[in-house]
Amino acid sequence: MTTNTTEMVFTNARIVLPDEVVEGSLLVRGGRIADISASKASGGIDCEGDHIVPGLVELHTDHIEGHFVPRPKVRWNRHAALQAHDAQIASSGITTVFDALRVGIDEDAALGSADMTAMGEAIASATSEGRLRAEHFIHLRCEVSAADVMESFEALVENPRVRLASLMDHAPGQRQFVDLAVYRTYYQGKTGMSDEVFDAFCARRVRESEDYAPGHRLAIAKACRERGVTLASHDDATPEHVAEGLELGVAIAEFPTTIEAARLAGEAGLSVLMGAPNVVRGGSHSGNVSAADLIDIEALDILSSDYVPFSLIQAVFLLAPKIGLPRALRLVTLAPARAADLSDRGAILPGLRADLVRVRAGQADEVPPVVRGVWREGERVA
Repeated sequence: MTTNTTEMVFTNARIVLPDEVVEGSLLVRGGRIADISASKASGGIDCEGDHIVPGLVELHTDHIEGHFVPRPKVRWNRHAALQAHDAQIASSGITTVFDALRVGIDEDAALGSADMTAMGEAIASATSEGRLRAEHFIHLRCEVSAADVMESFEALVENPRVRLASLMDHAPGQRQFVDLAVYRTYYQGKTGMSDEVFDAFCARRVRESEDYAPGHRLAIAKACRERGVTLASHDDATPEHVAEGLELGVAIAEFPTTIEAARLAGEAGLSVLMGAPNVVRGGSHSGNVSAADLIDIEALDILSSDYVPFSLIQAVFLLAPKIGLPRALRLVTLAPARAADLSDRGAILPGLRADLVRVRAGQADEVPPVVRGVWREGERVA
C-alpha cells in the first residue's frame, strides 16, 4: 500500500484498548494511531456508538482453496480467486491474514503441489502490486506423513510472503483422529469410499506416517529455523507431542486436542491456538477438546477463523459477556500478532498501525455483529 499522509478522526466510538474500553475519539495520522481521547471530537467520522477495534490478525485459514476450486474439477483464475477470498477476509474485519497453503498432498485432494505454488506466486505478486485489501502472508501447513512434502515445501519456502509453517500429521489413530469412528465418518463422508477401500486407505496412511513423518518433521523444522520462519505444532494430544514440538523449536501449538496438551504447551511458553468455529459451534467438529474448556482454565491464547472468516469477529462477541471484550479481542489481535513477530499492529495504541474495524455488536447469540467499516494503515479497505 502507498504511504498514507492524511489525518482522520473517529468520534462517538467505543474504542477497545488492550485492557479497557474508552468512549471517545481516536486520531489517525499518516496511517498510524496518533491519539486516543475520552471525549467527543467535533467533525470526523461519527461512529454512532459503535465499537472501534484493532484489525483482526488471522494465522491459519485454508479458506482460499474454496475460491480456487469453487466446484469439483473447476479451477478458477488464481488471481480472481485470491481477490474474492481477500474481499471476504477484509469484510470480516481481518486486516492481516496468513493464508494456509497445503504442503504434502493426499490422493483425494482437489489441489496439487503445482496449484499451491501458483497460489503462493499469486499472493506475492498481488501484494507487490497493491491489489489486496488485507495484508497477506503465507502459512505452509506441512503434512509430514506425505511422501511429497519436502518437494512441495522446497517449491514454496523461498516465496517472500512465507512467515509461518505448521507440522501436521493427519494419519488415523493419533492427534486429531484418535477416534477411528470419527475418522471414518469424516473421510468416507468426504470421499465416498467403501469400507474395504477405507480400511486399505487407513493402513497405508499409518505406514506412511511411520516411514516419513519423523524425518520430514526434523528437516522442515531445521529449514524454518534457518530462514526465520515461525514454526507451529498441530493437533498435539499428549505430553510427548508437546515435548517433541519444544525440541523442534515451535512457538505456537495449533488446535491441541486435549486439555492436558494445551495446558502443558501454555506452561512451556507456547501460544495455544484454537478455532473460532469451535467457539461459535460450541465444540470441536472432530469431538476433541472445546475452546471454551481451554478459556475456562486460561490455557488459550489465540483464535483462528480456520474455515469461516467471519467466525473470528463472531466468536469475540460471543465470548465478551463471559471474559470481557478487551480479553476476547486480544485472542484475535494482539496475541496472534505477537506470536507471528508482528510488533507494529494488534492493538489500538499510539504509534501502531491504524488497522481498525468499526463494529456494531449483535443481539444475543442468534444475531451476529456487523462489520461496518475496515481500515488498513488508515486507508479504508471495506
